Formats: sequence, C-alpha cells, structure tokens
Amino acid sequence: MKLESLCLHAGYSPENGQPRVVPISQSTTFKYASTAEVAKLFDLESAGFFYTRLANPTVDAVEQKIAALEGGVGALCTSSGQAASMLSLLNIAKSGDHIISTSNIYGGTFNLFAVTLKKLGIEVSFVDQTAADADIEALVRPNTRAFFGETLTNPSMDVLDIERFARLAHKHGMPLIVDNTFATPVLCRPFEYGADIVIHSTTKYMDGHALQVGGVIVDSGNFDWTGGRFPEFVEPDASYHGLVYTQAFGKAAYIIKARVQLMRDMGCCQSPQGAFYINQGLETLPLRMEKHCRNAERVAAWLAGHPAVESVNYPRLPGNPNKALADKYLPDGCSGVVSFSLKGGREAGARFIDALKLVSLQVHVADIRSCVLHPASSTHRQLTDAQLHEAGITPGMVRLSVGLENVDDIVADLEQALAQAGA
Repeated sequence: MKLESLCLHAGYSPENGQPRVVPISQSTTFKYASTAEVAKLFDLESAGFFYTRLANPTVDAVEQKIAALEGGVGALCTSSGQAASMLSLLNIAKSGDHIISTSNIYGGTFNLFAVTLKKLGIEVSFVDQTAADADIEALVRPNTRAFFGETLTNPSMDVLDIERFARLAHKHGMPLIVDNTFATPVLCRPFEYGADIVIHSTTKYMDGHALQVGGVIVDSGNFDWTGGRFPEFVEPDASYHGLVYTQAFGKAAYIIKARVQLMRDMGCCQSPQGAFYINQGLETLPLRMEKHCRNAERVAAWLAGHPAVESVNYPRLPGNPNKALADKYLPDGCSGVVSFSLKGGREAGARFIDALKLVSLQVHVADIRSCVLHPASSTHRQLTDAQLHEAGITPGMVRLSVGLENVDDIVADLEQALAQAGA
C-alpha cells in the first residue's frame, strides 16, 4: 500500500464482526489459561500481551502502523519524545561510552545529552552538521556508539545530510539515529538514505492536534549489530536465561531489546488511550502535512519580503543554504515550521508575539492551529548564549508553527502584529 493507505489501514485489520476503528484495550493485564503459556511469554519464546507496560493491543497497532510508514521492522511507543531519544541511546550505550551528535538539535534533547547522559557516564560530543568529514571523524573514539541528528532541526530548520552522516557512521561500525519529528515519514523516510534508527516525538505532527504526549523508536532492521562494538547484542542476557538477541530475533534485535530490557526496567510506556489519540492523528497525517507545507511556504515567502524581518530560515526558500538538501531529502515540503528574526532583536520579537491575535503563544509546535514561540526564553532557556549560538539560535529568533487556518488570515495576523510591535 501507498503511504496514504498505510495511514488508514496498517497495524490493524478487523475480522468479521470486529470494530472498524482500532479499539482501546483499556486493561493493565491479560488472562491466560496455563502457567506454561505465561512462561513462554516471559522467556520471549512466544509473542503476546501480558502487561501493558511492555505491550498492549492498542499500542501495538500504532507501533505496527508507524513501523510500516517508516519502512522499519518494528517500533516501540514511549511516553514522550524525550523518552524515545533517551531509550534509543541507552539501548546501545552505557556508562563510559560516547555519542556524536549534531549541535543544532532541539533544546530538550541537547540538555538530555549534555547534562543528564553525562551524569550517567555517557559523554556526547557536539558537532556542526556542516563540518567537513575529517572534522566529524576526528571525534570518533573506540567507545563511540552512535551518530545522532535531526532531519529538520528544531528550531533552526536546517536539513541533515542523512546519506553523508550514515556513511560516516557506518564507516566506523556504528548506527545513525535520526529524529524525524518535523518531517514525518510523509515528507522524508530516513531509512531510504541509510539511517538505522528513527525516533519521533509523536506529540507533534503525528498527533497533530495537541492532544497526547508521546514518542516512538523505529528500527530499520538494517544495521549489523555483530560488528564488534555492541557485545550486548551478541552475548547472553542473564536476565533472560542467556538469550542472545541477534540469534533469537535477527533483524529485530535492537527494537526487541529496547522493549524487553529498557521498557521493562524504566517503564516509560504509552497508554492505550494515548495510542488511540495518536492513531487518530496518523489517519489524516498526509492531508495535514500537505496543507502545513503549502501554508508555510506562502508565509515564509511573505516574511522574507517584509522590511522588519532580518532573516527567514525555511529550507524551501530560494537562496536558502539548505535548499539543495531540501530538494534531495524533502522534495514535497519542509513541514509547517518557519524560523525568523526581527531587526529589533529580542525586544521586537517579544512585542510582536504579544500583539498576535489568531496565532497563539504556546510551548508547542506542529499543531493544526498556528502557534509561535521565542526559543531563547522558553524551549532553549536552559542554554547559555554560547550554546544558543552552537544550536543555530539567535536571541531574537521566533519559531512560527504555521497551522491549517486560511493562509490569508495567518498573514493578516502577522502583518498587524508587526505593525503594532513597531517592527
């Protein structure tokens, strides 16, 4: 099936007399007829549901759908995008290990990597994603376990050269993990360009309606975990009676290990009700992304021509430094997020935001309703000025998430707010 059909049908096929819509299996546990059946579940010898922290029919349907959309062998839904980022790395890195990440990533992810993972003994080196291959490879160490980047960076809207980073990662025997939140599989499927693991904050476009916090990890099934850097995949797991993941699960070794080890122990699971909401968003994802992109292109072009606007960063704009990468990886659009800076800096940005009427100030992005944020005082508030610069953010940068309203109404609101702000 094509992507539009997968959004409606993948993950759940009702049989005769069953509900047409994915039902909510609102139960923490499941009944079995014998201890032998339950023993096989706990020994990972058979598939099934026994406790919703590990697996649930509603959540499973959504996981299968997202895996199909990305072209992966399996997926694991989590309680948030932050949880997905964390588990994607903890599944392959431990205290004493090292990660290489692009620097201009979401502020919450930057803080997770720079502060929290450091407390756990995992060091992350940050690199400009436009740096030369030699400069990136110079960061590789014997204990490096993965490369990490975002398809479209939040909020600077730079495009990752996925093929290049995948080539560099594979050259040194490690996977590339890509956060595909802003692009969604509608606009880009990173596995097709060599990425090995994809994560999403499903809170954003996949949900799309500001209803449900969530995240997901998707495994391509393409990375060879037997190459030498990842003994945990090829050595017996004592907590499962000596099971070896690559032997027992083949291409799905990574995602099953993430579920049966990390979700078992950390418990940051998605709820059945939450998965139901995410599925509702997924069903209309292609339609919404098309409208978000077209509205954003019109708004970005209008902003670029306004005398009060210092700069606009939207990869589809002519002359944008990311235009060639956008043409390659995102030919159908670059989401509804536009970042721009006003000539008056931080103060002009604040006045502009306060004067908006239709567009709302929200600590959110990728909603059906247009919303706006000042990253330096909110999502990236915890970063120093030097870190803001490293992340590609100016103090006066505004992140505008263009919604599904009539684009003329969006532009009219921006115009009156710029006039009131004296920008």
